[in-house]
Amino acid sequence: MSPERRLKPSAWLKVPLADYEGHMRAEQVAQLSVLSDLFAEVLEACQPESVAVLGIAGGNGLERLDPGVTRRILGVDINAQYLDAVRERFGNIFALELHCADLAESAFLADSVDLVHAALVFEHAGVGQCLLNARNLVKPHGHMAVVLQLPSASSSGVGETGFASMQLLAADFQLVDPEWMTAELQATGFTRRFEVRRAVAGGKALWLGLFQRV
Repeated sequence: MSPERRLKPSAWLKVPLADYEGHMRAEQVAQLSVLSDLFAEVLEACQPESVAVLGIAGGNGLERLDPGVTRRILGVDINAQYLDAVRERFGNIFALELHCADLAESAFLADSVDLVHAALVFEHAGVGQCLLNARNLVKPHGHMAVVLQLPSASSSGVGETGFASMQLLAADFQLVDPEWMTAELQATGFTRRFEVRRAVAGGKALWLGLFQRV
């Protein structure tokens, strides 16, 4: 897979948050709770003082943060309405730094963090500028967690759930090979601490890799 591959994230501006969350909660997808659990595993392993969540959407998983441990929370998404929802849901709990940005299009500048979490981001935003932005956000000796969707013989990349707007994303969705991601990160100064696979509905599975900058 070429790191120069560029996807068109503008379709996300046409997907209401209610459609995205409804799709991800639907019985035939059922990924929101799994993604939250994977984020909790990463938080337990890293105990980060600062976290950046890329493609934060509506903030799924933020409830797993311990404000006594994690004091700086940075969220990035291309859809400003998603960020408004995060602010409404969690702004009275955490001091949030929310940025509306297209991570696939241009360099993203912010103070680096102990943990960058990117779950089902690279399938939509590509592995060129977006991956570079993710790497650049990680502090020395900090961590980057990547969640990728694994290939499935029985289900498409973006499943059918009755939320029509979600199908706007299907044309630009492309799976990323976990071994390619591992090799790419290892070649750019990271080591893999662990990996896990979790089955989800529809015959799909998710892969989590936790990497540390060395």
